[in-house]
Amino acid sequence: MTDAALVAPVGKLRRPDLSETRIRRRYAAERRFRLYGILAIGFAVFMLGFLAITVVAQGYTAFWQTRIALDVTIVPAKVDPQNTRLPESLIQGDYQAVVRESLRELFPEVDSRADRRALNDFLSNAAGDDVRDMVLANPALVGQTVRVEVLASDDIDMLAKGRVDRNVAEADRPIKDQQIGWYDKLDKEGHVVSSFNTGFFTTGDSREPEQAGVGGALMGSLLTILTAIILSLPISVAAAIYLEEFAPKNRITDIIEININNLAAVPSIVFGLLGLAVLLGFFGLPRGAPLVGGLVLSLMTLPTIIIATRAALKAVPPSIREAAYGVGASKQQVVMHHVLPLAMPGVMTGAIIGTARAMGESAAVLMIGMVAFIVDIPKAITDPATVLPVQIFLWADSPERAFVERTSAGIMVMLVFLVLMNAGAVVIRRKFERRW
Repeated sequence: MTDAALVAPVGKLRRPDLSETRIRRRYAAERRFRLYGILAIGFAVFMLGFLAITVVAQGYTAFWQTRIALDVTIVPAKVDPQNTRLPESLIQGDYQAVVRESLRELFPEVDSRADRRALNDFLSNAAGDDVRDMVLANPALVGQTVRVEVLASDDIDMLAKGRVDRNVAEADRPIKDQQIGWYDKLDKEGHVVSSFNTGFFTTGDSREPEQAGVGGALMGSLLTILTAIILSLPISVAAAIYLEEFAPKNRITDIIEININNLAAVPSIVFGLLGLAVLLGFFGLPRGAPLVGGLVLSLMTLPTIIIATRAALKAVPPSIREAAYGVGASKQQVVMHHVLPLAMPGVMTGAIIGTARAMGESAAVLMIGMVAFIVDIPKAITDPATVLPVQIFLWADSPERAFVERTSAGIMVMLVFLVLMNAGAVVIRRKFERRW
């Protein structure tokens, strides 16, 4: 072939290489897709960090409580009406009046009735409880003057934590200018102290923000979740083993599998209505008890754990079953001694997912009466109780500013509680994990 044959005809242009253009477009599309993924992850991390920072910024102060240090004179006539120094008499004492008198001694210029009422607002309704506990523990304190750090009111607590803006108009804040002046005097003289709020974890709910705690809701959540796990985990695993390993493949099992998948997507309020109609209405179980809440949440977690357990059983290599059959093992021995131990990490994953869903549910437990105002900490699964999501909901609906930090602090406690429970499940999962 001559060189002239290789030359393109005059007047005709050489066609571009389409493969190079397509490759460049493909690489550009991949770069854009990678960029979109990075932006999506960055946006999710930003929103999660923003949420966490907002919750922590609003709620960390709830773990600290403002108190007022006073030299309290324990007047016998007020704290011991029967003058017997016995607990039966000391428990009837007016310790709140004793504390108020000690506070008024620091402000001798306060003489009008309105000013005294405003000064009394510095103290919580439970300020005298600390003095009462001291006197009951040591009756010899009657008649003496002791230094006591009593609980401040929620408005003073917010002022001490900087949650009250002093620059706004007096009519737009709960504390008047006169009270701010009294607070500054107490703070300057060292009467305002701050300590870790142990009562937030040991007490139940209260109408007063400074006295409200998550102890009752925390115990109620623990009892409810334990009841749900104890009921749902064995039933779920047994159902998954039967459906995956023993049940014949026919129309009935297909219908069961479809319904299990559908139940996993049913709204939680439907399970709450079921508990209200059946558990409370028909069986007459105690309303608002962790037993009923655990039964309802166990119904919710059943489909999730069954689906995860079946997936874990399917993931076990067939060679494990064949090797067990080869040495003469029965069907039950193959499943219980070889397949189930290897699938246990997946089973625990399903339990973690189910527990996380049950932990954050509030609609279901609202329907069975766990929304009641509970002051006492439940000690059994039949005692009236509430759970953390409902407690947070009740606080969020309260108008007082101090309940805002209680709400955020409750969210923090619930997240930590959930992380600890999941961490325990992960440890158990690692213990059962095996490699093949």
